[in-house]
Amino acid sequence: MERDKDYGAFMERFTVQPTPSSQQRLLDGLTFAVKDIFDMDGHVTGFGNPDWAQTHSPALATAPAVLAVLRAGATCVGKTVMDEMAYSINGENVHYGTPTNPCAPDRVPGGSSSGSAVGVGASLVDFSLGTDTGGSIRVPASYCGIFGFRPSHGAVSTAGLVPMAQSFDTAGWFARDPVILSRVGSILLQLPDNGLVRPSKIIIAEDCFKLLSIPSARIKNVLVEAVKQIYGDNTLSYVNLGDNVEHNVPSLKNFMRKDIQSQEFNIEPLVALSNAMRLLQRYEFNNNHGEWVKTVKPHLGPGIAERVWEAINARGDNIDACLLVKTELQAALRGLLGDLDVLAIPTVPGPPPKLQTEAASLETFRVRAFSLLSVAGVSGFCQVSIPLGMYDNLPVSVSLLARSGSDKFLLNTVETLYGTLKEQAEIAEIPSS
Repeated sequence: MERDKDYGAFMERFTVQPTPSSQQRLLDGLTFAVKDIFDMDGHVTGFGNPDWAQTHSPALATAPAVLAVLRAGATCVGKTVMDEMAYSINGENVHYGTPTNPCAPDRVPGGSSSGSAVGVGASLVDFSLGTDTGGSIRVPASYCGIFGFRPSHGAVSTAGLVPMAQSFDTAGWFARDPVILSRVGSILLQLPDNGLVRPSKIIIAEDCFKLLSIPSARIKNVLVEAVKQIYGDNTLSYVNLGDNVEHNVPSLKNFMRKDIQSQEFNIEPLVALSNAMRLLQRYEFNNNHGEWVKTVKPHLGPGIAERVWEAINARGDNIDACLLVKTELQAALRGLLGDLDVLAIPTVPGPPPKLQTEAASLETFRVRAFSLLSVAGVSGFCQVSIPLGMYDNLPVSVSLLARSGSDKFLLNTVETLYGTLKEQAEIAEIPSS
Protein backbone atom coordinates (compact mmCIF):
# COMPACT_ATOMS: atom_id res chain seq x y z
CA MET A 1 0.00 0.00 0.00
CA GLU A 2 1.22 3.48 -0.86
CA ARG A 3 -0.23 6.48 0.90
CA ASP A 4 -0.21 9.93 -0.62
CA LYS A 5 2.80 11.70 0.86
CA ASP A 6 1.30 15.17 1.06
CA TYR A 7 -2.36 14.74 1.95
CA GLY A 8 -2.81 11.12 3.10
CA ALA A 9 -5.91 10.75 0.95
CA PHE A 10 -5.07 7.32 -0.44
CA MET A 11 -4.91 4.12 1.52
CA GLU A 12 -4.02 2.16 -1.62
CA ARG A 13 -2.77 3.30 -5.01
CA PHE A 14 -3.21 1.31 -8.20
CA THR A 15 -4.26 2.09 -11.74
CA VAL A 16 -7.33 0.72 -13.46
CA GLN A 17 -7.55 1.88 -17.03
CA PRO A 18 -10.84 2.67 -18.79
CA THR A 19 -12.70 -0.36 -20.11
CA PRO A 20 -13.87 -0.60 -23.72
CA SER A 21 -17.45 0.52 -24.21
CA SER A 22 -19.73 1.76 -26.94
CA GLN A 23 -21.07 4.35 -24.47
CA GLN A 24 -20.17 7.97 -25.16
CA ARG A 25 -16.87 8.50 -23.35
CA LEU A 26 -17.71 11.69 -21.48
CA LEU A 27 -14.93 11.15 -18.95
CA ASP A 28 -11.99 10.50 -21.30
CA GLY A 29 -8.71 11.69 -19.80
CA LEU A 30 -10.09 12.20 -16.28
CA THR A 31 -8.73 10.46 -13.19
CA PHE A 32 -10.73 9.43 -10.16
CA ALA A 33 -10.42 7.74 -6.77
CA VAL A 34 -12.82 5.45 -4.93
CA LYS A 35 -13.86 5.37 -1.28
CA ASP A 36 -12.86 2.08 0.35
CA ILE A 37 -16.50 1.07 0.65
CA PHE A 38 -16.88 0.21 -3.08
CA ASP A 39 -15.94 -3.27 -4.27
CA MET A 40 -13.08 -3.43 -6.78
CA ASP A 41 -12.45 -6.80 -8.41
CA GLY A 42 -9.44 -8.48 -6.76
CA HIS A 43 -9.11 -5.96 -3.93
CA VAL A 44 -10.33 -6.26 -0.34
CA THR A 45 -12.97 -3.68 0.52
CA GLY A 46 -11.60 -2.46 3.84
CA PHE A 47 -14.53 -0.37 5.15
CA GLY A 48 -12.06 1.89 6.96
CA ASN A 49 -10.98 -0.71 9.52
CA PRO A 50 -8.04 -3.19 9.49
CA ASP A 51 -9.99 -5.89 11.33
CA TRP A 52 -12.69 -5.72 8.66
CA ALA A 53 -10.06 -6.02 5.92
CA GLN A 54 -8.44 -9.03 7.64
CA THR A 55 -11.74 -10.89 7.97
CA HIS A 56 -13.03 -10.34 4.42
CA SER A 57 -11.87 -11.75 1.09
CA PRO A 58 -11.06 -9.78 -2.06
CA ALA A 59 -14.09 -8.70 -4.06
CA LEU A 60 -15.07 -10.91 -6.97
CA ALA A 61 -16.55 -8.06 -9.02
CA THR A 62 -16.39 -4.28 -9.32
CA ALA A 63 -19.29 -2.15 -8.13
CA PRO A 64 -21.54 -0.99 -11.01
CA ALA A 65 -20.99 2.70 -10.17
CA VAL A 66 -17.23 2.27 -10.56
CA LEU A 67 -17.65 0.28 -13.78
CA ALA A 68 -19.87 3.01 -15.21
CA VAL A 69 -17.23 5.73 -14.92
CA LEU A 70 -14.49 3.38 -16.13
CA ARG A 71 -16.56 2.61 -19.24
CA ALA A 72 -17.02 6.34 -19.76
CA GLY A 73 -13.25 6.73 -20.12
CA ALA A 74 -12.03 7.67 -16.62
CA THR A 75 -8.94 6.09 -15.02
CA CYS A 76 -9.07 4.92 -11.39
CA VAL A 77 -5.86 5.68 -9.46
CA GLY A 78 -6.70 4.09 -6.11
CA LYS A 79 -8.83 3.71 -3.01
CA THR A 80 -9.15 6.41 -0.37
CA VAL A 81 -9.17 6.60 3.41
CA MET A 82 -12.60 6.71 5.05
CA ASP A 83 -14.03 6.82 8.55
CA GLU A 84 -14.33 3.39 10.12
CA MET A 85 -17.52 1.62 9.11
CA ALA A 86 -18.73 4.94 7.63
CA TYR A 87 -19.83 6.02 11.11
CA SER A 88 -18.62 9.63 11.43
CA ILE A 89 -18.74 13.03 9.71
CA ASN A 90 -15.28 14.09 10.97
CA GLY A 91 -12.89 12.16 8.70
CA GLU A 92 -10.39 11.14 11.39
CA ASN A 93 -9.06 7.56 11.19
CA VAL A 94 -6.74 6.27 13.94
CA HIS A 95 -5.57 3.31 11.83
CA TYR A 96 -4.75 4.85 8.45
CA GLY A 97 -4.29 8.48 9.49
CA THR A 98 -6.46 11.51 8.89
CA PRO A 99 -6.27 12.94 5.36
CA THR A 100 -5.07 16.55 5.44
CA ASN A 101 -7.72 19.13 4.67
CA PRO A 102 -6.20 21.08 1.73
CA CYS A 103 -8.08 24.26 2.69
CA ALA A 104 -7.32 24.17 6.42
CA PRO A 105 -4.65 21.68 7.53
CA ASP A 106 -5.46 22.13 11.23
CA ARG A 107 -9.12 21.24 10.65
CA VAL A 108 -10.91 17.96 10.03
CA PRO A 109 -11.51 17.06 6.38
CA GLY A 110 -15.02 15.76 7.06
CA GLY A 111 -16.21 12.19 6.76
CA SER A 112 -16.88 9.52 6.17
CA SER A 113 -15.70 10.05 2.57
CA SER A 114 -12.68 12.01 3.82
CA GLY A 115 -9.98 10.73 1.48
CA SER A 116 -12.23 11.03 -1.56
CA ALA A 117 -12.89 14.71 -0.79
CA VAL A 118 -9.26 15.47 -0.01
CA GLY A 119 -8.11 13.76 -3.22
CA VAL A 120 -10.26 16.15 -5.23
CA GLY A 121 -9.62 19.22 -3.08
CA ALA A 122 -5.85 18.70 -3.31
CA SER A 123 -6.04 18.18 -7.12
CA LEU A 124 -4.75 14.62 -6.85
CA VAL A 125 -7.66 13.42 -9.02
CA ASP A 126 -10.29 15.10 -11.18
CA PHE A 127 -13.25 13.58 -9.34
CA SER A 128 -13.95 10.87 -6.82
CA LEU A 129 -16.66 8.52 -5.65
CA GLY A 130 -17.97 8.41 -2.09
CA THR A 131 -21.11 7.54 -0.21
CA ASP A 132 -23.57 9.61 1.79
CA THR A 133 -25.77 8.06 4.46
CA GLY A 134 -26.01 10.83 7.04
CA GLY A 135 -23.88 13.47 5.33
CA SER A 136 -20.70 11.78 4.18
CA ILE A 137 -20.55 13.50 0.78
CA ARG A 138 -21.98 16.87 1.75
CA VAL A 139 -19.90 17.47 4.89
CA PRO A 140 -16.42 16.75 3.47
CA ALA A 141 -17.31 18.67 0.29
CA SER A 142 -18.09 21.72 2.41
CA TYR A 143 -15.01 21.33 4.62
CA CYS A 144 -12.65 20.86 1.67
CA GLY A 145 -14.06 23.66 -0.52
CA ILE A 146 -15.31 21.49 -3.39
CA PHE A 147 -18.58 20.34 -4.95
CA GLY A 148 -20.29 17.30 -3.50
CA PHE A 149 -23.42 15.65 -4.91
CA ARG A 150 -25.74 13.38 -2.95
CA PRO A 151 -28.14 11.92 -5.55
CA SER A 152 -31.76 11.04 -4.97
CA HIS A 153 -32.01 7.90 -2.89
CA GLY A 154 -31.90 4.95 -5.28
CA ALA A 155 -30.90 7.01 -8.32
CA VAL A 156 -27.37 5.52 -8.46
CA SER A 157 -26.74 1.83 -7.88
CA THR A 158 -25.40 0.91 -4.44
CA ALA A 159 -24.73 -2.70 -5.48
CA GLY A 160 -21.17 -3.69 -4.62
CA LEU A 161 -20.99 -1.25 -1.70
CA VAL A 162 -20.73 -2.25 1.95
CA PRO A 163 -24.09 -1.13 3.33
CA MET A 164 -24.29 1.22 6.28
CA ALA A 165 -28.05 1.87 6.50
CA GLN A 166 -29.96 1.08 3.32
CA SER A 167 -32.83 3.50 3.94
CA PHE A 168 -30.32 6.35 3.55
CA ASP A 169 -27.27 4.98 1.66
CA THR A 170 -26.43 6.80 -1.58
CA ALA A 171 -23.45 6.66 -3.93
CA GLY A 172 -22.31 10.21 -4.64
CA TRP A 173 -19.35 12.09 -6.06
CA PHE A 174 -17.00 15.07 -5.70
CA ALA A 175 -15.50 17.50 -8.23
CA ARG A 176 -13.77 20.88 -8.26
CA ASP A 177 -16.01 22.43 -10.90
CA PRO A 178 -19.67 22.08 -11.87
CA VAL A 179 -18.95 20.92 -15.42
CA ILE A 180 -17.12 17.76 -14.32
CA LEU A 181 -19.67 17.29 -11.54
CA SER A 182 -22.42 17.27 -14.17
CA ARG A 183 -20.51 15.02 -16.59
CA VAL A 184 -20.01 12.40 -13.89
CA GLY A 185 -23.70 12.74 -13.06
CA SER A 186 -24.65 12.07 -16.67
CA ILE A 187 -22.87 8.73 -16.44
CA LEU A 188 -23.95 7.62 -12.98
CA LEU A 189 -27.56 8.77 -13.22
CA GLN A 190 -28.03 7.25 -16.70
CA LEU A 191 -30.39 10.06 -17.61
CA PRO A 192 -30.54 12.07 -20.84
CA ASP A 193 -29.50 15.70 -20.63
CA ASN A 194 -32.58 17.71 -21.54
CA GLY A 195 -30.68 20.98 -21.44
CA LEU A 196 -30.86 23.85 -19.00
CA VAL A 197 -34.29 24.36 -17.47
CA ARG A 198 -35.07 27.53 -15.56
CA PRO A 199 -36.08 26.94 -11.91
CA SER A 200 -39.61 28.11 -11.10
CA LYS A 201 -38.60 29.08 -7.56
CA ILE A 202 -35.48 29.10 -5.44
CA ILE A 203 -36.78 28.89 -1.89
CA ILE A 204 -34.58 30.22 0.91
CA ALA A 205 -35.04 28.39 4.23
CA GLU A 206 -34.56 31.46 6.42
CA ASP A 207 -34.57 29.66 9.76
CA CYS A 208 -31.85 27.25 8.59
CA PHE A 209 -29.47 30.11 7.84
CA LYS A 210 -29.86 31.27 11.47
CA LEU A 211 -28.04 28.09 12.49
CA LEU A 212 -24.79 29.40 10.99
CA SER A 213 -21.92 30.25 13.33
CA ILE A 214 -20.66 32.85 10.82
CA PRO A 215 -22.70 35.86 9.61
CA SER A 216 -25.53 34.32 7.59
CA ALA A 217 -25.42 37.25 5.16
CA ARG A 218 -22.02 36.04 3.99
CA ILE A 219 -23.70 32.91 2.63
CA LYS A 220 -27.35 33.75 2.05
CA ASN A 221 -26.85 37.15 0.44
CA VAL A 222 -24.31 35.74 -2.02
CA LEU A 223 -26.90 33.23 -3.21
CA VAL A 224 -29.76 35.76 -3.25
CA GLU A 225 -27.82 38.28 -5.32
CA ALA A 226 -26.72 35.60 -7.79
CA VAL A 227 -30.30 34.38 -8.20
CA LYS A 228 -31.54 37.94 -8.75
CA GLN A 229 -28.96 38.53 -11.47
CA ILE A 230 -29.65 35.32 -13.38
CA TYR A 231 -33.33 34.62 -12.79
CA GLY A 232 -34.78 37.84 -11.33
CA ASP A 233 -36.42 38.76 -8.02
CA ASN A 234 -39.60 36.87 -8.79
CA THR A 235 -37.75 33.56 -8.65
CA LEU A 236 -36.93 34.01 -4.97
CA SER A 237 -39.20 32.77 -2.23
CA TYR A 238 -38.73 32.37 1.52
CA VAL A 239 -39.89 29.74 4.00
CA ASN A 240 -39.57 28.77 7.65
CA LEU A 241 -38.64 25.16 7.02
CA GLY A 242 -39.02 24.06 10.63
CA ASP A 243 -42.60 25.27 10.79
CA ASN A 244 -43.40 23.63 7.47
CA VAL A 245 -42.00 20.30 8.62
CA GLU A 246 -43.70 20.46 12.01
CA HIS A 247 -47.11 21.17 10.47
CA ASN A 248 -46.85 18.50 7.78
CA VAL A 249 -44.99 15.66 9.55
CA PRO A 250 -47.21 14.87 12.55
CA SER A 251 -45.33 11.67 13.42
CA LEU A 252 -42.35 13.80 14.48
CA LYS A 253 -44.04 14.19 17.86
CA ASN A 254 -42.60 10.75 18.69
CA PHE A 255 -39.07 12.18 18.45
CA MET A 256 -39.45 15.57 20.14
CA ARG A 257 -37.36 15.50 23.31
CA LYS A 258 -37.65 17.87 26.24
CA ASP A 259 -33.91 18.58 26.20
CA ILE A 260 -34.17 20.12 22.72
CA GLN A 261 -35.75 23.28 24.10
CA SER A 262 -32.95 23.76 26.63
CA GLN A 263 -30.21 23.76 24.00
CA GLU A 264 -28.82 26.81 22.21
CA PHE A 265 -30.80 28.06 19.22
CA ASN A 266 -31.95 25.20 17.08
CA ILE A 267 -34.89 24.22 14.91
CA GLU A 268 -36.79 21.77 17.09
CA PRO A 269 -38.67 19.91 14.31
CA LEU A 270 -35.42 19.38 12.39
CA VAL A 271 -33.66 18.13 15.52
CA ALA A 272 -36.53 15.67 15.94
CA LEU A 273 -36.11 14.71 12.28
CA SER A 274 -32.43 13.95 12.83
CA ASN A 275 -33.33 11.92 15.94
CA ALA A 276 -35.59 9.73 13.80
CA MET A 277 -32.92 9.44 11.10
CA ARG A 278 -30.19 8.34 13.50
CA LEU A 279 -32.48 5.85 15.25
CA LEU A 280 -33.30 4.12 11.96
CA GLN A 281 -29.63 4.24 10.93
CA ARG A 282 -28.59 2.51 14.15
CA TYR A 283 -31.24 -0.16 13.64
CA GLU A 284 -30.16 -0.91 10.07
CA PHE A 285 -26.45 -0.74 10.89
CA ASN A 286 -26.99 -3.33 13.63
CA ASN A 287 -28.89 -5.59 11.24
CA ASN A 288 -26.05 -5.31 8.72
CA HIS A 289 -23.01 -5.59 10.95
CA GLY A 290 -24.05 -6.42 14.52
CA GLU A 291 -23.02 -10.09 14.35
CA TRP A 292 -19.62 -9.23 12.87
CA VAL A 293 -18.94 -6.60 15.55
CA LYS A 294 -19.97 -8.91 18.39
CA THR A 295 -17.94 -11.82 16.98
CA VAL A 296 -14.73 -10.01 15.92
CA LYS A 297 -14.81 -7.22 18.53
CA PRO A 298 -12.78 -4.94 16.24
CA HIS A 299 -10.49 -2.23 17.48
CA LEU A 300 -12.36 1.01 16.79
CA GLY A 301 -11.17 4.56 17.24
CA PRO A 302 -12.51 7.14 19.72
CA GLY A 303 -16.04 8.27 18.95
CA ILE A 304 -16.52 5.49 16.41
CA ALA A 305 -16.42 2.76 19.07
CA GLU A 306 -19.06 4.46 21.20
CA ARG A 307 -21.31 5.04 18.18
CA VAL A 308 -20.98 1.47 16.89
CA TRP A 309 -21.68 -0.16 20.25
CA GLU A 310 -24.60 2.19 20.86
CA ALA A 311 -26.06 0.86 17.60
CA ILE A 312 -25.34 -2.75 18.54
CA ASN A 313 -27.00 -2.34 21.94
CA ALA A 314 -30.00 -0.30 20.72
CA ARG A 315 -33.42 -1.82 21.39
CA GLY A 316 -34.86 -1.01 17.99
CA ASP A 317 -37.98 0.72 19.30
CA ASN A 318 -40.04 3.18 17.22
CA ILE A 319 -38.79 1.85 13.87
CA ASP A 320 -42.28 1.95 12.36
CA ALA A 321 -42.55 5.56 13.51
CA CYS A 322 -39.22 6.34 11.79
CA LEU A 323 -40.51 4.91 8.53
CA LEU A 324 -43.69 6.95 8.87
CA VAL A 325 -41.58 10.09 9.34
CA LYS A 326 -39.83 9.31 6.05
CA THR A 327 -43.13 8.93 4.22
CA GLU A 328 -44.63 12.08 5.70
CA LEU A 329 -41.51 14.18 5.08
CA GLN A 330 -41.35 13.11 1.44
CA ALA A 331 -44.96 14.22 1.00
CA ALA A 332 -44.35 17.48 2.87
CA LEU A 333 -41.35 18.43 0.75
CA ARG A 334 -43.10 17.44 -2.46
CA GLY A 335 -45.82 19.86 -1.39
CA LEU A 336 -43.27 22.59 -0.73
CA LEU A 337 -41.17 22.02 -3.86
CA GLY A 338 -42.66 21.78 -7.33
CA ASP A 339 -40.99 19.84 -10.12
CA LEU A 340 -38.77 22.82 -10.97
CA ASP A 341 -38.25 24.35 -7.51
CA VAL A 342 -35.03 24.41 -5.51
CA LEU A 343 -34.61 24.67 -1.73
CA ALA A 344 -31.53 26.49 -0.35
CA ILE A 345 -30.02 25.70 3.06
CA PRO A 346 -26.52 25.83 4.57
CA THR A 347 -24.64 22.57 4.03
CA VAL A 348 -23.27 22.63 7.57
CA PRO A 349 -23.62 25.16 10.41
CA GLY A 350 -20.10 26.53 10.13
CA PRO A 351 -16.49 25.92 9.12
CA PRO A 352 -14.73 22.60 9.82
CA PRO A 353 -13.89 21.96 13.49
CA LYS A 354 -10.29 21.67 14.61
CA LEU A 355 -8.61 18.29 14.59
CA GLN A 356 -9.11 16.14 17.69
CA THR A 357 -11.82 18.37 19.14
CA GLU A 358 -13.53 16.54 22.01
CA ALA A 359 -16.97 15.17 21.25
CA ALA A 360 -18.58 17.12 24.10
CA SER A 361 -17.33 20.39 22.60
CA LEU A 362 -18.82 19.46 19.25
CA GLU A 363 -22.29 18.57 20.52
CA THR A 364 -24.06 21.84 19.66
CA PHE A 365 -22.39 21.83 16.23
CA ARG A 366 -23.40 18.19 15.62
CA VAL A 367 -27.02 18.84 16.60
CA ARG A 368 -27.23 21.71 14.14
CA ALA A 369 -25.34 19.80 11.45
CA PHE A 370 -27.64 16.79 11.55
CA SER A 371 -30.67 19.08 11.62
CA LEU A 372 -29.57 20.33 8.21
CA LEU A 373 -28.30 17.01 6.87
CA SER A 374 -31.46 15.10 7.80
CA VAL A 375 -33.66 17.05 5.36
CA ALA A 376 -32.28 15.29 2.26
CA GLY A 377 -31.29 12.21 4.24
CA VAL A 378 -34.79 11.38 5.39
CA SER A 379 -36.67 12.61 2.32
CA GLY A 380 -34.35 10.98 -0.21
CA PHE A 381 -34.21 14.24 -2.20
CA CYS A 382 -31.04 15.15 -4.11
CA GLN A 383 -28.66 17.76 -2.69
CA VAL A 384 -25.52 19.51 -3.90
CA SER A 385 -22.98 21.35 -1.75
CA ILE A 386 -21.51 24.36 -3.56
CA PRO A 387 -18.23 25.99 -2.42
CA LEU A 388 -18.35 29.75 -1.82
CA GLY A 389 -14.67 30.38 -1.20
CA MET A 390 -13.28 31.22 2.21
CA TYR A 391 -14.40 33.22 5.24
CA ASP A 392 -11.77 33.94 7.91
CA ASN A 393 -9.46 31.61 5.94
CA LEU A 394 -11.88 28.70 6.29
CA PRO A 395 -14.07 27.18 3.54
CA VAL A 396 -17.79 27.98 3.38
CA SER A 397 -20.58 26.58 1.24
CA VAL A 398 -24.29 26.56 0.48
CA SER A 399 -26.56 23.67 -0.50
CA LEU A 400 -29.38 23.33 -3.00
CA LEU A 401 -31.98 20.55 -2.85
CA ALA A 402 -34.53 19.37 -5.41
CA ARG A 403 -37.25 16.74 -5.57
CA SER A 404 -36.31 13.09 -5.84
CA GLY A 405 -35.56 12.29 -9.48
CA SER A 406 -34.63 15.89 -10.34
CA ASP A 407 -30.89 15.23 -10.18
CA LYS A 408 -29.97 16.42 -13.68
CA PHE A 409 -32.12 19.52 -13.27
CA LEU A 410 -30.25 20.32 -10.05
CA LEU A 411 -26.84 19.75 -11.65
CA ASN A 412 -27.77 21.99 -14.57
CA THR A 413 -28.96 24.70 -12.17
CA VAL A 414 -25.59 24.63 -10.43
CA GLU A 415 -23.79 25.01 -13.76
CA THR A 416 -25.90 28.06 -14.58
CA LEU A 417 -25.52 29.70 -11.17
CA TYR A 418 -21.93 29.04 -10.26
CA GLY A 419 -20.12 31.72 -12.26
CA THR A 420 -22.31 34.46 -10.78
CA LEU A 421 -22.07 32.89 -7.32
CA LYS A 422 -18.28 33.19 -7.52
CA GLU A 423 -18.56 36.83 -8.55
CA GLN A 424 -20.92 37.60 -5.68
CA ALA A 425 -18.64 35.78 -3.24
CA GLU A 426 -15.78 38.03 -4.31
CA ILE A 427 -17.94 41.12 -3.89
CA ALA A 428 -18.82 39.90 -0.39
CA GLU A 429 -15.06 39.62 0.26
CA ILE A 430 -15.04 35.85 0.39
CA PRO A 431 -11.94 35.01 -1.65
CA SER A 432 -12.51 32.30 -4.26
CA SER A 433 -11.11 28.91 -3.31
